[in-house]
Amino acid sequence: MSTSGVRVRIAPSPTGEPHVGTAYIALFNYLFAKKFGGEFILRIEDTDATRSTAEFEQKVLDALKWTGLTWSEGPDVGGPYGPYRQSERKDIYRPFVEKMVKDGGAFRCFCTPERLEQMREAQRAAGKPPGYDGLCLNLKAEEVTARVEAGEPHVVRLKVPTEGSCDFHDGVYGDVSIPWESVDMQVLLKADGMPTYHMANVVDDHLMKITHVARGEEWLASVPKHILIYRHLGLEPPKFLHLSLMRNHDKSKLSKRKNPTSISYYSALGYLPEALMNFLGLFFIQIAEGEELLDMADLIEKFDPDHLNKAGAIFDIQKLDWLNGRWLREKLSPEDFIARVLDWSMENDRLVEGLKLAQSRVTKLGELPPLAGFLLANDVGLTPASFGGLKTSPAETLEIVTTVQADLEKILEWNVATIEEELRAISDRMGKKLRVVTPPLFVAVSGSQRSLPLFDSMALLGRSVVRQRLKVAIQVLTAMAGAQN
Repeated sequence: MSTSGVRVRIAPSPTGEPHVGTAYIALFNYLFAKKFGGEFILRIEDTDATRSTAEFEQKVLDALKWTGLTWSEGPDVGGPYGPYRQSERKDIYRPFVEKMVKDGGAFRCFCTPERLEQMREAQRAAGKPPGYDGLCLNLKAEEVTARVEAGEPHVVRLKVPTEGSCDFHDGVYGDVSIPWESVDMQVLLKADGMPTYHMANVVDDHLMKITHVARGEEWLASVPKHILIYRHLGLEPPKFLHLSLMRNHDKSKLSKRKNPTSISYYSALGYLPEALMNFLGLFFIQIAEGEELLDMADLIEKFDPDHLNKAGAIFDIQKLDWLNGRWLREKLSPEDFIARVLDWSMENDRLVEGLKLAQSRVTKLGELPPLAGFLLANDVGLTPASFGGLKTSPAETLEIVTTVQADLEKILEWNVATIEEELRAISDRMGKKLRVVTPPLFVAVSGSQRSLPLFDSMALLGRSVVRQRLKVAIQVLTAMAGAQN
């Protein structure tokens, strides 16, 4: 594998809590850069303006910094190929798109959202895979010009060959062949002038001189689109490496619906970043049994991208726990351990703000652990007895917690005010008083019916921890409701 002048990047979208999969891909790119004396770059891909937020971008930066990874170029440190946020590069992409239209590699599409939905419904009914049917592909140039000059909304789509296949070499999968008939005529430029991921990705990788693109295997099917864009623009594509997805033990995709996936969750529970990186790094190296405890320097030394495993990377939480325990016991001096504990307890001001909330609720300091300890606990030990004193039935309590868990995902900025606002809105939608909705949530997040203020507690715990505690509560309540039927 050619490694001359290596430049690699991690390019997360700030549309939610940073996923451990982001750390997994970032670590691979970081190891690749360090192994071959190259540059590791951070780029924020925020073309999805409806879901991208400044809060989520900051969470991405904070999470990746927590892991110990550093980048030589990025939105926070600058660099020679900036800006490093796609939203700030909007004017850069249009000339590339216009060149593709002019040279016949792309075309303007005037189809309305309603027409596209009707098309997809017809394809589904016929059992066909979804994809653009090419209605605007052969419009006369005069008609296109007239409609554009009239201000008619339109997008720009990629023109795709109708015969043959796209053949390319992948650093993990080897030689790959994908039929062109399976490749959709992807939108490259949206009606609002923003590029889609595919267009921006190619242009940015070219302008930032990225030599190797290492990402998850779910992007393997998109390579033909990217190669076409490179080809139409007369550019040399980078080398591609598509890494196996992290999966659960049942081989299903690791997702927040099944398990905690946010980096912030593992940070909040007291995992060491070195242990998490150690755990993820084991997917990229070959070692003998007994050599598992490795720091970053060890991972870089043993890293070999020519011998990667195509089998799914199983996210084994028991192995992570085992490694984290070894790091705590074997890698930290007593002084380091105490310092880590203090830093962890102060994360997001949990301890300080929690003590402030507790001050008016205690008569002696010994009451603090049972009252505020849930802010630092891994598990609040929910059982059917935890919900036993509530006025709502198990079925109604289950309905409340289930509804709240789903609706809290809609909150873009996670703070006391937005949590209170959403819970009041949920209460109104359910036709219930807020005082009926909040008691089950007190129990779900704290394990007790006597606790600190709910909205403040949820804000301090953080979105990922609250999500997991509500998920555990739903499991307990589902069993309780089922037992009553």
